[in-house]
Amino acid sequence: MLIALTGWLFGLNPSFDFKEIGIDYIEPKVPYVPMRLMCGIMGVAVVPMAFYTVRNSGHSIHASTLAALLVLFENSLVTQSRLILLDSPLILFTAFTALAWVNFHNQRNNAFSDDWFIWLFLTGVGLGLSGSVKWVGLFIIATIGTSTINQLWNLWGDLKVSPRVWLNHFIARAVCLIVVPVAVYMLMFEIHFLILHNGGDGDGFMSAPFQMTLGHSLQDSPLSVAYGASVSIRHQGTKGGYLHSHASVYETGSKQQQVTLYPHKDSNNDWIIQKRDGTVPEGLEYIQHGDIIRLMHTSTNKRLHSHDHKPPMTEDENHFEVSGYGYAGFAGDANDEWRVEIVKGKDEESGKFLHTLNTQFKLVHTNMNCDLFSHKVKLPKWAFEQQEVTCMRSAVLAKTTWVIESNAHANYPKDVRMVNYKKPGFLGKFLELNKVMWETNAGLLDSHPYDSRPSSWPLLKRGISFWGREQKHIYLVGNPVTWFMSTAAIIIYVAIKGLLFLRDKRGYNDDFNGLREYYELSGGFFFMAWVYHYFPFFLMDRQLFLHHYLPALYFAILLLSVTFDLICRFIPNRARLVALVLIASIAIYSFRLRAPLTYGSEWIRSECEASKLLKTWDYDCNQYPDNYAQYAANAAAKVTPVESTTTVGEEAANVDSFERGNEPQEQQAVSEGEGLVDAAAAGVVGAAAAAPQGADAAAAAVGTEYAQITDPTESEMARDGEIEPTFDFEVPVEDDEVSDNKNEA
Repeated sequence: MLIALTGWLFGLNPSFDFKEIGIDYIEPKVPYVPMRLMCGIMGVAVVPMAFYTVRNSGHSIHASTLAALLVLFENSLVTQSRLILLDSPLILFTAFTALAWVNFHNQRNNAFSDDWFIWLFLTGVGLGLSGSVKWVGLFIIATIGTSTINQLWNLWGDLKVSPRVWLNHFIARAVCLIVVPVAVYMLMFEIHFLILHNGGDGDGFMSAPFQMTLGHSLQDSPLSVAYGASVSIRHQGTKGGYLHSHASVYETGSKQQQVTLYPHKDSNNDWIIQKRDGTVPEGLEYIQHGDIIRLMHTSTNKRLHSHDHKPPMTEDENHFEVSGYGYAGFAGDANDEWRVEIVKGKDEESGKFLHTLNTQFKLVHTNMNCDLFSHKVKLPKWAFEQQEVTCMRSAVLAKTTWVIESNAHANYPKDVRMVNYKKPGFLGKFLELNKVMWETNAGLLDSHPYDSRPSSWPLLKRGISFWGREQKHIYLVGNPVTWFMSTAAIIIYVAIKGLLFLRDKRGYNDDFNGLREYYELSGGFFFMAWVYHYFPFFLMDRQLFLHHYLPALYFAILLLSVTFDLICRFIPNRARLVALVLIASIAIYSFRLRAPLTYGSEWIRSECEASKLLKTWDYDCNQYPDNYAQYAANAAAKVTPVESTTTVGEEAANVDSFERGNEPQEQQAVSEGEGLVDAAAAGVVGAAAAAPQGADAAAAAVGTEYAQITDPTESEMARDGEIEPTFDFEVPVEDDEVSDNKNEA
């Protein structure tokens, strides 16, 4: 939303989207420079925060300066901050939270003073903001939470602190570190809901009641469903939309009329319920559990049909094709017959009779003994990429559950009981949205050429290709000097703690000239923060990338500066300055050596090869010329200036390419789900804020990171978070679609 706010303030056209690769930013006057600048300023702000966090932890000016310089000249942080991505605000709010907590800790002897309360409150605000950018921000909550427990434990053991005072400490921390962050997090969603109140292509992620809050209207429908009624049938399991058919045929299998799931309201979603023999009784006869029915498609006069043909996408032997079948004069056959099995009713009557909205039911094919089924698998373009519908045996109940959403019949009495969805309030929308975010984020299980596992991150085994064009390349890779030294600082901390533990047991008192307390307090806090921001990724099966390590890297750099301070206590003051200048100079040299990868600037092959410290750094040096003169020669060779077909607008377009699973033409970049989703929220909210019509709430909400990533084309920045407000990607088929127990929910 901050990114979107920047775009809105600088005149972002609400009708502009970032949908297509190669889309131009210049002609539509997209304010990409201010939007990038905002992220850049946030990245810059981390530098002084690193300085003051170390300084306020009680360490020397040398250690504080080292921390700031290493953050400033870290290639990976610079790369991320220069683009419209979520990492710079995430790291900024994380760094701010750590700084606020350090300042609060420094007020421990002035408990309940104004400064004590201010820094405690600001810590809570930082926690809320960190979690509102990405769920990775929850790791700083775990860090502060553990430190809080340690503080309260020490206060409990302090005989000078009465139980009443301890309770006041507990209440103050509970309010500021639990209530305040939750309030900030929920406030962000409330602002989002208020701004983004219209529907869009991503609405299908959300339930029908949620969609009713996005400008969708649904007329009241009669409660009871009778034969002869024209109904629309919504799938419950995937929220993929309505049972749908149209006058196009499958290009595989039976080549009969397509039956799909379609997310939007349409006349092709309407079906007439007939008796088993294809007739409609003259009077009103209501459908109940166990009735065998036929469904006639109103637009094409084809009946819902299944038979022993394989569906177009799913090859599992338990799946069978569902089609529309029939012609003039044909009375139908047994393959048109479906048994209504009520799964759940809102009340006792809805559990016996088929009711609009209140009854969840299955349609069981009487001949094939399979259930009408759908899952998040898209059909090919010849079926308009709509969601596949099959008939499946032994299917998980959730994927075979349907509900009647609209119900019309010419013979219904005027006083018939009507029903409609109950619009959810804020809390209902908030909980549903976060649930969808979680489920979608967990579905990012596909591999990617540039993904990596956490075990490789501290050693910087490989980076991420972002973009390449005209002998220039942007490749996310860290500064190896900073990276390796910070990893060494982690190892040194563990070794020193282990050694001190053993020496304490033997009766030694190692004070390190008074620095031990600072090292154990601040170093321990930074080490704990690194642990919480690193090790949870080992538990995740989803796609992961090097940039997930950046918050942990920040705390590793802080720990490195603290370790530097400890070591420098044993050398003269002048030597400390020399050591600082030496380390900083090496880090700056290493930064400049790889700066062309950071900025996408001109480079030559020999310098590129010299920059490869590890063989696993897989950026291609053969794309660069042998000398810089070739850049000028190539420019002069263009007799007629031609505007590049690749524009800055491709930054966002590449992201969309990732999300939609497109196979672009040239291998380059990478992106990631959670960031994209959160950035998508920003982009969508911005569009809605400027002009509400056409905004896509569901896409924005799904927050968390859920792009289907592939290699981009030779386009502008691939992992840019300039996101369009449309999500239309395939979610991997879940492993639990087949159940040993047919009745398993």
